[in-house]
Amino acid sequence: MLDLLAAAAAAESPNLWGALGCAVAYSASLLATLDAFADLILARGDSPAGRLTPGIGMKFASKLIAAAIAVVSAAIVLALDDNWFAFTTLSVAFIVVVGIGVFVLLRHAKVAASPPAAAGGGGIRPAS
Repeated sequence: MLDLLAAAAAAESPNLWGALGCAVAYSASLLATLDAFADLILARGDSPAGRLTPGIGMKFASKLIAAAIAVVSAAIVLALDDNWFAFTTLSVAFIVVVGIGVFVLLRHAKVAASPPAAAGGGGIRPAS
């Protein structure tokens, strides 16, 4: 009877090493996503008329695609392992931080697209 209970308890416990590996995959994907957003902001500031060069666009897209593949793979592993706590917490944290990054990215694009202030109307003035 004790062997049956021990086997049932062992079968129900999540794989902590797998959860740790998935957490590392989530965090690496998060950093790659935020790095892609930063590249996009910097590239828009350096390029004429805010347009991306094909190389920068490919770099941006490849980082996002790699991050998406890693997150989906880690989520599948956590779901197959029935580790719903890790799945939920890592997914929510990823979505919240990426959402904040998208907000900053859109805010920066809105500020960059707004017309400069009229002359004498509160813009930056040279020091006397």
